[in-house]
Amino acid sequence: MSIEMLTVLFFGSLLFFLVLGLPLAFVLGGVSVVFLYFTWGFDSFYLVATQIWSTMGSFTLVAIPLFVFMAMILERTGVARDLYRMMHLWFGGVRGGLAIGTLMICAIFAAMVGISGAAVVAMGTIALPAMLERGYDKKMVLGVINTGGGWGVLIPPSILMILYSLITGVSVGKMFAAGILPGIMLMVLTSAYVLIRCYLQPHLAPDLPKEERGTWSEKFAALRSVLLPIMVVFMVLGSIIGGITTPTEAAAMGVLGSLISAAVYRSLNLELLRDASVRTFKLTGMIMWILFAAHAFSAAYQSMGAQPMIADMLQSIPGGPWAVIITMMLIVFLLGMVLDPVGIMLITLPVFTPIVSSMGFDPIWFGILFVINMEIGYMTPPFGFNLFYLKGVVPPGITMSDIYRSVIPFVIIQIVGIGCLMVFPDIATYLPELLF
Repeated sequence: MSIEMLTVLFFGSLLFFLVLGLPLAFVLGGVSVVFLYFTWGFDSFYLVATQIWSTMGSFTLVAIPLFVFMAMILERTGVARDLYRMMHLWFGGVRGGLAIGTLMICAIFAAMVGISGAAVVAMGTIALPAMLERGYDKKMVLGVINTGGGWGVLIPPSILMILYSLITGVSVGKMFAAGILPGIMLMVLTSAYVLIRCYLQPHLAPDLPKEERGTWSEKFAALRSVLLPIMVVFMVLGSIIGGITTPTEAAAMGVLGSLISAAVYRSLNLELLRDASVRTFKLTGMIMWILFAAHAFSAAYQSMGAQPMIADMLQSIPGGPWAVIITMMLIVFLLGMVLDPVGIMLITLPVFTPIVSSMGFDPIWFGILFVINMEIGYMTPPFGFNLFYLKGVVPPGITMSDIYRSVIPFVIIQIVGIGCLMVFPDIATYLPELLF
C-alpha cells in the first residue's frame, strides 16, 4: 500500500474515533498500535516502550504535577476575590474599567498557575455577576473572561510550554522568558480594544457611580491584595531568571508560595489539600496517558515514512518559508477547534519542528506562535475548554450560543497578536537572548 493511502487511513481513523467522542489517549494509542502491528509486526512495540522509558526519565516532567497542584491550591484561596476588589476600586471609574481590570487579574493569575481554567472559573464566579449587575454587555464580559483565562498557557509558568520543550528539546527557561512580552502585548491589545469599543459604544460598559469608586485610602489599602500574587510570581519566575532554580525546581517554589497564600487567607486545611491532590492526580494522569499514546503515534508515524512525505508537501507550498509557517498556523488553528491542545502538540510538533528548523526559523519563536494558537484553541467553538468552564459558572440566562458569539472579536485580536509576532519576532526572542 502506498504511503499516501496509509496516511489517509491513519489520520482518517484518528478523526473518525475522535468524532465518536472516545478519549484522546485511547484513540491516539489504540490506532497507532494497530498500524504499528500491521506495518512492522510485534517487534515494533519495543520502539514505543523505549521512547516512553526515555521520556519518563526526564526531570522536566516533575514540573507538571507541581504546577497543576499550585493552580489547584490558588484557585481555592481568596486571592482572586481580593484582586477583583482592588481592580474594582482603581478602574471602576473608567468606562469599561471593570473589564480591563478583569483582564489584568487574568494576566496575574496566568503568571501564577500555568493552566487555562483557573482564571476562567475564578473570574466567571466573581467578576461576571458583578459586571452584569452594573450594566455591562454580557458578550463583552464573556469574551473578556474567556480571553484572559486562556493566557494561563502563554504567560509563564505554562504546562504547554513544558510539553513543547519536552517534545522539541528546547530550553524550558527560554520558553518561559519568551512568553512574557507576547503575553503583555496581548493584554495591551485586548485592553485597547475594550477601551476603544466602550468609548464608541458607551452602553456596553458604563462607568461606576462615584459612591462605588472608593476613597483614596480604600484604594491604597486594596493594593495589599497584589502582594501575595507578586510573591508567588517572584518565587517562580524570579528564581528561574535569577539562576537560583531550574524551571522544574521553580515549580516547587510555586507550590510553597501557593501554600503560604492559602495559609494567609486561612483556607489551608486538610480538605483543601486532599481536594487539590486528587484533582492534580486526575489531570496529571490524563496528561501522562496522552504522552504514552503520543509516543505510540510518533513511532507509527515514523515507521510508515509519512513524515518525509508531509515535510515535502509543506515545503512545496508556493510562497516560500513564510507561506509554510502560515499554513502550519492555519492547520493548528483548525485542529484547535476540535482537539485537545496537548494532543495537537503531540500530533503536529514531531512533523513541524524539523521543517521549521530546516528553514532557519527560531524554534523558540515558533513555539510562542504555537502556544498562542493553542490558547486560541481553548476559546474557539465548538470544543474549546474555556467555553465549557465558563458555561459551568454563568447565570442560567446565558446560553452556550451567547458564549460562542462572544469570542469572535477576541479571537481576531489573538490572530492580530500572532501577526505582530511574525512581523516583529524580537517580541518573543529578545528576553531569552538577554537572559540566557
